[in-house]
Amino acid sequence: MNNERVYKMKFSGVYPLYIQKAERKGRTKAEVDTVIQWLTGYDEHRLQSQIEKDVDFETFFAEAPQINPNASEITGVICGVRVEEIEDSLMQKVRWLDKLVDELAKGKPMEKVLRGMQSLYKRTKK
Repeated sequence: MNNERVYKMKFSGVYPLYIQKAERKGRTKAEVDTVIQWLTGYDEHRLQSQIEKDVDFETFFAEAPQINPNASEITGVICGVRVEEIEDSLMQKVRWLDKLVDELAKGKPMEKVLRGMQSLYKRTKK
C-alpha cells in the first residue's frame, strides 16, 4: 500500500477496526485505548477529541503529545514487514500501533504489550 494513502486514512475509520479485532479475541476497548495512549501520550480526552475531529494518521501522530520512548522496543512483523526495519518515521509509528493492537488481540499479556510501562497499565486498570 502506498505510504501517502495510509497517512491520509482517517484514524476515526481505523479505530473501530482496532476495537473489533481486539474484542473478537476477548480484549476490550479500554485495553485498545491503553495501548494507543501508551504509544502516543494522548490521554482519554485528547484521544476522543482526535477521533471526533476525524484526523488522518499523519495528523494523529503529528499532534501526539509524546511517542513513548520505549516504542523502539516494538519488534516483529506486521503486513509482511519487520517494524524495526521501517525507515519512514511516520510509517513506523503507524505499524507500531498496528503491532500493539495485533499483540493485544493475540492474547499477549498487557504488561508485555506495554514494554516497560507496567505502571501505566496498573494505574489505568484501577
